[in-house]
Amino acid sequence: MADKSKEKKTVVIDWTPDKNGKVPMYKQIVNYISSKISSGDWTIGSILPSQRELAEIFGVNRSTVVAALEELESFGVLKGETGKGTTVISNTWSLLISSATPDWGKYLRSGIFKENMPTIQAINKMEFEKGIIRLGTGELSPELYPTEMMKDIYMKLSQTIPSLNYLEPLGLLELREVLCERLKEKGIECKPSNIVITSGSLQALQLISVCMLKQGSTVYCEAPSYIKSLQIFQSMGMRLLGVNMDCEGIQYWNMGTVRKSGEDALLYTIPSFHNPTGALMSEARRKDLFKFCSDNRLPIIEDDAYGDIWIDEEPPKPLKSMDENGMIIYLGTISKVLAPGLRIGWLVGSESVVERLSDVKMQTDYGASSVSQWMLREILLSAHYDQYLDEVRRVLKTRRDLMIGALEKCFSKLAVWEVPKGGFYIWLKFNQDIAMEKLFHLALKEGLLLNPGSIYDFKKNNALRLSYSYIKEQDIMASIEKLSRIVLLLAKDK
Repeated sequence: MADKSKEKKTVVIDWTPDKNGKVPMYKQIVNYISSKISSGDWTIGSILPSQRELAEIFGVNRSTVVAALEELESFGVLKGETGKGTTVISNTWSLLISSATPDWGKYLRSGIFKENMPTIQAINKMEFEKGIIRLGTGELSPELYPTEMMKDIYMKLSQTIPSLNYLEPLGLLELREVLCERLKEKGIECKPSNIVITSGSLQALQLISVCMLKQGSTVYCEAPSYIKSLQIFQSMGMRLLGVNMDCEGIQYWNMGTVRKSGEDALLYTIPSFHNPTGALMSEARRKDLFKFCSDNRLPIIEDDAYGDIWIDEEPPKPLKSMDENGMIIYLGTISKVLAPGLRIGWLVGSESVVERLSDVKMQTDYGASSVSQWMLREILLSAHYDQYLDEVRRVLKTRRDLMIGALEKCFSKLAVWEVPKGGFYIWLKFNQDIAMEKLFHLALKEGLLLNPGSIYDFKKNNALRLSYSYIKEQDIMASIEKLSRIVLLLAKDK
């Protein structure tokens, strides 16, 4: 099998030439590519997009791109081959700066952790560009930040925090005690010793991947799934396997047709307001899934990041509420409900599991932020917190309904979708094949940042993850109308 760590990667381009500048555009492109190579951002073996794609990204004629590439090839920096594209073959520019410059690309390629897909890297960068409307962002709008409640919390902290020394391995005891009470409302019975505080749900997944699963293990999940957009399990040598879902959740019975006898495996699932589809697993499906996993001794990681963000009605109790034997690891976070910047999540499991994970956590960061843990305790105890949640649900309902209305007006003949009962997301599936990469770049030129469905799926799809949680209400209709015009344009080109 080929060493995937050495596979060539297509570079990510987040720049366009200045059409009003004094420097010819082909020369601007030459200077840009030269700087990316000389800085070490584009390493030897990196592949450039096709000439056609470069022309679209840069917003220039193809002849301008050809002139720039030919000049760079004459320098011996790039090499173009028919059918193979254009590749960086020399870091001559770096050598001109310093003969002692190391080939950092060699070190980067040898690392264990895999890099993000180019599209995800581009999304992560462009989210912070001015003038961009984020149509797929999975976080609450800054407009919803509860300023007054947080002012009160900050005032209390000055009197509450006894010190900012390191906390015990499991995290702040006082916070874990409050979480136990909150989890009891969801039907989850646990003790503080069953909880470890993490720096968000992502860290919880990282801890599980490095100390609970061996290389070659199988991680089942919904197809599509948020976990597919990450490299956490794959970087540790595990196999990620998608299982189809319907409107009630994962079709667990299909696992039986692909699962090998005696294999090391677990299931990662988001039953409530699934990311990216927004689907809500029914109570009946939850019971059946739990029984199937129990009968087949298949441990479960249940990600409940969106469980509190219901809109129409409360979701069924988590899978963890049925667990009496410690077969489920339950993940929670404050990131989606209130503030991703706090970087606080929690993991609930058996004491042996929690102890093992907390030991590894202490080796990696010696504990999540003490300030954030004390702050979250005060937030969860605040008399205003539940009022805040009610307000968030009210606003999300308004934004969801506005986006559904816009889709009904602009996409009724172009795509299909389900109305989510909570969470942030609408899974928009086009009725015909669309050049999704081209759609991504064309939308970006129009100031719209999209989350293509392909980053979440195990096969090619024609879908987008739309989010109504971040976009301003007044921007929803205009943005959906603009998106529909771009989609219609692409559909006519086919």
